[in-house]
Amino acid sequence: MRVTTKAPCRVDLAGATLDIWPLYLFHDDAVTVNFAVNRYTSCDISTRPDGRITLTSRDLGASESFESLDELRAAPKYKLALLALLVKFFAPEGGFDMVSHSEAPAGAGISGSSALMISVASALNKLTGIGYKIEKLREIVQNIEAQVIRVPTGAQDYYPAMYGGVSAIELSPAGITRHKLAVSAEELDQRFVLAYTGVPRNSGINNWEVMKAHIDGDKAVHGNFTTIASMACGMRRALDAHNWEEAARLMREDWASRRRNIPTISTDLIDNLIEVTRNAGSTAGKVCGAGGGGCVVFLVEPEAKARVAAAVKAAGAEVLDAKVAPKGVQIKVTQSVKTRHA
Repeated sequence: MRVTTKAPCRVDLAGATLDIWPLYLFHDDAVTVNFAVNRYTSCDISTRPDGRITLTSRDLGASESFESLDELRAAPKYKLALLALLVKFFAPEGGFDMVSHSEAPAGAGISGSSALMISVASALNKLTGIGYKIEKLREIVQNIEAQVIRVPTGAQDYYPAMYGGVSAIELSPAGITRHKLAVSAEELDQRFVLAYTGVPRNSGINNWEVMKAHIDGDKAVHGNFTTIASMACGMRRALDAHNWEEAARLMREDWASRRRNIPTISTDLIDNLIEVTRNAGSTAGKVCGAGGGGCVVFLVEPEAKARVAAAVKAAGAEVLDAKVAPKGVQIKVTQSVKTRHA
């Protein structure tokens, strides 16, 4: 039996970090707005006739193997912790070879690890026949990712990998709900440029620093998050109304509030990119994820997209070829067929 999956990464437009419990409980109408991009993660599982388990990450160039599931469970540490802990949780019977891959650059801030976990968990869910629904899978992988990075994790990163398209993730005491936004993928493709600046600090640590300040009662941080929550609600309304001028204004406000929360979210290169792209015709720019490097997304007028991309390259960053991914995780199962010879 062979199971293959792939799931897209994401770009967040507004409201990030609010999706970490319990931050959203302290702000009315908390929402995160994001969209899936066609930088994919994938997982390929092929069963074996023995009990051996091999785990390989193509993008990391790493692998490890275990003679059995019991040996994997007993291991004191793992080279590929995300993969190993998901295998440990799903506990498939029999051996298999697992190969994972992510098209997200290292530390890009576009949720490569979260999307990868959706790919791997979906493959293991199909392989084992457990049949968890997609929302339950999100809960499982979010908890396991927290075990790996040792700090609380947010929810928004998984939804583009689950559903694709453009989303508003509502966060309230009643739970987390995803709403599809009626934004044309073709139009949005003409209105954003995605740049990669290099490897940032651990995004989980960046978020934890801000979260801890919020929980400890830092009034300035709390006030900035109130502004971020308001900007995210406005971003949702702007996209629903196809009001790109307002969407750009809100992204600028969101970025300003994030910089007040944690100045190290930006770098000299990011600051320069936002300046030079503004001169080239971008209407707004912000880092993806928790910042400190990684990817920067720019909103642009369609006629300015090529100029903005050229300005990004001239400033020393890489332009990622990215479009909106309309579909979430995709799963394919191939059964081996035995033939009988006379």
